[in-house]
Amino acid sequence: MSKINFTIGGLFAGVGGIELGFKKSGFDIAWANEIDKHSCITYRNNFSHQLIEGDIQKIKGKDLRPVDVLCGGFPCQAFSVAGYQKGFDDERGSMFFEIMRLVNELKKKPKVLFLENVKNFKSHDKGRTFQTVFNTIESNGYSVFFDVLNTCDYTSIPQNRERTFIICFKDEAGWEFSGKTNSMSYKFSKLFPPKRTTHNKPISDFLETKEVPESFFYRQDKYMYNELRKTMKSKDTLYQWRRQYVRENKNNKCPTLTANMGTGGHNVPLVVTDDGFRKLTPRECFSFQGFPRSYKLPTNMANSHLYKQAGNAVSVPLISKLATAIKKTISE
Repeated sequence: MSKINFTIGGLFAGVGGIELGFKKSGFDIAWANEIDKHSCITYRNNFSHQLIEGDIQKIKGKDLRPVDVLCGGFPCQAFSVAGYQKGFDDERGSMFFEIMRLVNELKKKPKVLFLENVKNFKSHDKGRTFQTVFNTIESNGYSVFFDVLNTCDYTSIPQNRERTFIICFKDEAGWEFSGKTNSMSYKFSKLFPPKRTTHNKPISDFLETKEVPESFFYRQDKYMYNELRKTMKSKDTLYQWRRQYVRENKNNKCPTLTANMGTGGHNVPLVVTDDGFRKLTPRECFSFQGFPRSYKLPTNMANSHLYKQAGNAVSVPLISKLATAIKKTISE
């Protein structure tokens, strides 16, 4: 029997975290789409398949190659507790409907939809936002699975990163009442959520092994130095600068990495080293998202863009674990 190569298409691809996770699980990437020009540069540094740079609203489904799995980590700022939570009233929140438009415009509907968003997505607007999404997907012929998963609970990465995952299988709505134990949905229900991990790697495994430039350190001339010195005592955990104070992560985990962590004043991840107090480098932030050291970061790009890309990314090993479950489901 010949090997089946399942394909994925990626929307709101960012720097390719979802795509990389599926690739590690044996999927072929047919194409991806991203609007941010800086993210596209990083993406192209690491992938050779078609990347459609531009606004999803200008893409026509009939022009895209049909895929087995359509992925989309659609913009989360409209639903995040860190944003204004305007939901569908924010143009970024309405991007979900662009995904569904393409689902119906493709020459063949995908077998699976794989969507990712912030933890707060399910509770936004007292659950009405999620119910709208759920009903829309189901009315288009998909059965829906969802859960909030934390990176440190399901991978060896010590990052607290809770995200909502919505995974949908075509043409099997109402499967739970049908008694079809051979259905894709029934099979997937045995694999999701995945098995929890038993341990996380130490923080030190994700830090630079080479000398870190002086620009990442906070010395006595920095206004927050005294606060850092007072609070930051342990080399076994990470800290976070929160505008006016330092938050210690006492569970020896990396705090949730955010898109604004590189702007200098808020959510800045900090570490104590033999050389002093410093913020994480962009490479370290990518490592805490599970990107391999071989992932190529542009050398001529401002760190602020790289921090944003890492903060907007997904945890690659968790994506890979979910992709493996999907592959097992649609292969049988």
